[in-house]
Amino acid sequence: MSETLAAAMTPCGPVVDPEAADRARERLAEPASEGGWLATLDAAWPALAPVFAASPYLFGLARRWPDRLEAVLEDEPGVRLAAILAATGALTGEADEVRAPLRRLKGELHLLTALADLGGVWNLDQVTDALSRFADASVNAALRAVAHDQRERGKLTSPADDPRGPVPGLFGLAMGKHGAFELNYSSDIDVSLFWEPDVLIPALAEGVEPQRFVDRLAQSLAALMQERTGEGYVFRVDLRLRPDPSSTPPVVAGPTALAYYESVGQNWERAAFIKARPVLGDLAAGGEFLKSLRPFIWRRSLDFPAILDIQSIKRQIHVHKTGDGLEAAGANLKLGRGGIREIEFFAQTQQLILGGRDPGLRTPRTVDALAALRDAGHVAVDACAELTGAYVALRRLEHRVQMLDDEQTHSLPVETAARERVAALAGVGDLPGFDAGVEALLLGVNRRYGELFEGEEELSSPYGSLVFTGVENDPETLKTLDRMGFSDPVMVADTIRGWHHGRIPATRTSRGRELFTRLAPRLLTALADTGAADAAFRRFAVFFSGLSGGVQVQALFLAQPKLFDLVVGVMAFAPRLARALGRYPAALDSMLDARFARSIEEDSGVVAQMGIEAAAAPDFEIAMNVVRRVHREQMFRIGVQALTGRAGPEEAGRAYTTLADACLGALAPAAMAETVRQGGVLTGGAVAVVALGKAGSREMTASSDLDLMTVYDAPADAVSEKKEWAAGVFYSRFTQRLIAALSAHTAEGGLYEVDMRLRPGAAKGPVSLRLAAVEDYYASEADTWEFMALTRARVVWSDDPAFAARVSETLDAILRRPRPDISFAVDARRMRDRMARQRPPQGYWDVKLVPGGQVDAEFVAQVRQLRQARAGEGLTVSTLEALSDDPDLAEAWRLQQALSQILGAAFDDRPDPDHEPEGFRERLAKAAGFSGFDALKAGLTEARAAARAAFEAALPPVGDGD
Repeated sequence: MSETLAAAMTPCGPVVDPEAADRARERLAEPASEGGWLATLDAAWPALAPVFAASPYLFGLARRWPDRLEAVLEDEPGVRLAAILAATGALTGEADEVRAPLRRLKGELHLLTALADLGGVWNLDQVTDALSRFADASVNAALRAVAHDQRERGKLTSPADDPRGPVPGLFGLAMGKHGAFELNYSSDIDVSLFWEPDVLIPALAEGVEPQRFVDRLAQSLAALMQERTGEGYVFRVDLRLRPDPSSTPPVVAGPTALAYYESVGQNWERAAFIKARPVLGDLAAGGEFLKSLRPFIWRRSLDFPAILDIQSIKRQIHVHKTGDGLEAAGANLKLGRGGIREIEFFAQTQQLILGGRDPGLRTPRTVDALAALRDAGHVAVDACAELTGAYVALRRLEHRVQMLDDEQTHSLPVETAARERVAALAGVGDLPGFDAGVEALLLGVNRRYGELFEGEEELSSPYGSLVFTGVENDPETLKTLDRMGFSDPVMVADTIRGWHHGRIPATRTSRGRELFTRLAPRLLTALADTGAADAAFRRFAVFFSGLSGGVQVQALFLAQPKLFDLVVGVMAFAPRLARALGRYPAALDSMLDARFARSIEEDSGVVAQMGIEAAAAPDFEIAMNVVRRVHREQMFRIGVQALTGRAGPEEAGRAYTTLADACLGALAPAAMAETVRQGGVLTGGAVAVVALGKAGSREMTASSDLDLMTVYDAPADAVSEKKEWAAGVFYSRFTQRLIAALSAHTAEGGLYEVDMRLRPGAAKGPVSLRLAAVEDYYASEADTWEFMALTRARVVWSDDPAFAARVSETLDAILRRPRPDISFAVDARRMRDRMARQRPPQGYWDVKLVPGGQVDAEFVAQVRQLRQARAGEGLTVSTLEALSDDPDLAEAWRLQQALSQILGAAFDDRPDPDHEPEGFRERLAKAAGFSGFDALKAGLTEARAAARAAFEAALPPVGDGD
């Protein structure tokens, strides 16, 4: 006859707290004496004392149920286990009737397994087998109970003894350690629940909605198992190891699940199914389901990208240099470096790659898998021995940590006293020696783990591990994301996991997910390196989610790291450009064009191509969309070059203006054709479009609007052929269509805001003016500010080259017409002072309106032009050329134009660089020619002061009598 547990037990280690042991002995002696088993207690006490001194939880079980302690001690362990399992399997009745018995049986099971383990009676396999078999029995008892309740309510019509299980068609798979009979001491149980519609629906009463029924049943089952009462709980139940748990119900229909795994199932899910087995409900249906999944789990042939993706399960974990930062205190024995997970991944990744062709490698248990890999020649004998020994040692340590307080923790305590209790349960009385042994164990595993797939591409990050497998967030990954600067690591991890699940088009294919596995760590590292991780991730998410397909783009990013870093920089520092990519991901295609990287001063042919395509468009709206597509790509190109410093402020200004001219050149003919289509041809007429403001001076930024006016001439009696519109009506209709073509938002977006307020008589006049009326207006009505605006006038399009030349000559003549009674300087200064009162600057970074800002320089430049026109000298629309004799004003204007180009390219609104990320501030400083942001501010303040002094000298203050 086998020995009783009391007789077989030996002390696990030293008594860490003799006083606690004495108190435990005293508390247990009374019921033992009353029950007649004091001799048993005395005989077992040398082995019990170190256990109860170290573990408040185990002593609590013994004190609460001394009769169960008696039964455990006085029976042979295997026999006692069989009795516990039999009692659990015999439980019947409703949920309320089995709730308390299940918890008492769990308590007895915990006492038995802990004492048999700590007393040296059972090895690791026996302990985990006992825990797993009780999990099987208890979860089936819970299902019987909740099914009983549904029958009582009339919703379930099948008999209780139906051979297909308590709920026909409903089955559960034991996953993870539960599935492999490797359950740990205080583990939850991972159960994946599925239902077969063809079997379940006939077993339900009429009118019962099956999905709602199984979901509520699953919730009742989980509650019965994990609800904490005065007698404890049974097991925490995790139902998340199912297809895409954040977007699917707790119980997934079998056909839906199979379709998911066949289409978007991931390699970590294949690894999870290595350990799966039917455990609950309709076991035959569960077996058929797993049989159907066999081709998904065990692929006979794998292409190279698929092998790399499997290897990525391992390579996402950051392998540090030997000895780097591994400490026993606080070490996570499961998920930390050198922990249990590394041994499991070591085996499972090789099983997935090799098991499709070798069924002998398909064992669910980790130790058995290592041995199979060794026997097949895939793992060295010494590596197998070291990892197997480490696995057993780490699992035993994990159990002892959990035995302290029945907590689902895998970390050794940081506190010395608590860690001494773990050491005592592990048989070590010397804490430094214990710590050294643990650290050596972890180092050995981590070293072996680092050797697996050695030399392959790393998929961790310099910041740490980045693991996105499984259904819950990896603690080390959350720490890594926190170090990277993400304010909400959980949100980032959940988003990345969602992308891995194929929830966006870019990762919906297996190839897309394989590429994303490689891209994700590079993406997160690049985002962190910008110093603006949150904003960059948010904008990248909009862009990435909007891609219609992700294979080409992800492959491009992996093949061209510089391009990828450029896009990430855009996401971090340029919300305007990021928004363009987010709304129109096809804009990225322009970056693939070899012309994208050319100097923006070169003629790439894109502008001419836009004009040709717009002219060939069959109607007005299509022409508008053609222009918008090219405009969007070119605005993105110019913005990127301005932001990265490849284009200086003057180059960018000319490029933006050239693009605007091209859009006008493409859309004005289309607007004219639309006007003619509606009103008929106007014989003898001609029209010109004149640009003013920064469009006229070729100094536009990404945020510039278009200041325009249209000028025409035609015979006085000319009318259009179809509608008989007079010339004024005809050209006003043309102007209105041109404005709409430029400013309307279509499916392809918008182009420019158009401002016609600088035209003569803008407040009350027509939108298009006869040339003679323009001459008359400037001869009799125009104010000085209107002449100043005219210094930047430039004809950008006309349907008649001769008329364009005539308009240019007329505008030049208007500027040169003598105005002896007018003091340009006095009028300009009054106007600037009025502007300062009515439109004060909006902070330090308002480069236009601050004293010494661009408006000051432009007022002086325009007054200079008016004086030169009066003197018959040459004229220019360029602000810098007009300021050739005013170096302080020119330098301040140039500096602030550089800032304006960067800020305009990066932002839609008016930003405050002081509050932008450091990376952006440094880029801004570099673009302006300074070594750093502080130097930029100092230089800008100095330049503005000098410019304002020059402004005061050129346009002195005006007294009341002036």
